[in-house]
Amino acid sequence: MKAIIVDDEPKAIQLITSYLEHFNSIELAATFRNGLKAFEYLSKEPIDLIFLDINMPHISGISLSKMLPENIKVIFTTAYSDYAVESYEIQAVDYLVKPISLERFIKSISRILTHNDSSNVDNKNIILVKSGSETFRIDSSLILFLEKDGNYMNYNFVSQKIMARETVQESLDKLPNNFIQTHKSYIVNTDKIVSFGKNNVNMMGKENIPISETFRSEVVKRLENNVNR
Repeated sequence: MKAIIVDDEPKAIQLITSYLEHFNSIELAATFRNGLKAFEYLSKEPIDLIFLDINMPHISGISLSKMLPENIKVIFTTAYSDYAVESYEIQAVDYLVKPISLERFIKSISRILTHNDSSNVDNKNIILVKSGSETFRIDSSLILFLEKDGNYMNYNFVSQKIMARETVQESLDKLPNNFIQTHKSYIVNTDKIVSFGKNNVNMMGKENIPISETFRSEVVKRLENNVNR
């Protein structure tokens, strides 16, 4: 996914750029301090996502957003909350009020990375995960593994995670058959396993998830025979 940042404040551009470094699936293609320059660029280059400041010289973010192709997702950024209603009328993905925290930024990006259009996602893979006051529609095929943390379960993706207050069993009940519990604190997506041994599985070459003795027989059987439970 290609993105650009449009903001007349250099520090704001630097902050969002640093946050985007946490997301390998998003490529920052360019940054602009002028909306007109950004519009010229967008007329020539395909972009999926734009971080757009509202208060800018020459042309406001609201005005620029109305000139964009419908397929470009917009996340508004501003120091003022007065424009929130108008921004949502434009069907922006989100509205971030400065100063933007990393936690709030991650939630915004997760809406894009895990909420694919129904035309691109098999609905049978969609699960609902409640995190705080928000409920996320998640494409379960994007999940690497789940990790228990006290009374919470962390849904781990390639570039971010979503925390939900639920038990291991509650998570298992909503997940499709390609997920299996390997440990009292871990559930893994078997489709994302790169390699496995007696005591652990390797997820996408990044994570070593333990296999406890309690679950070892079933896990090894499933993986060796490539059979869903």
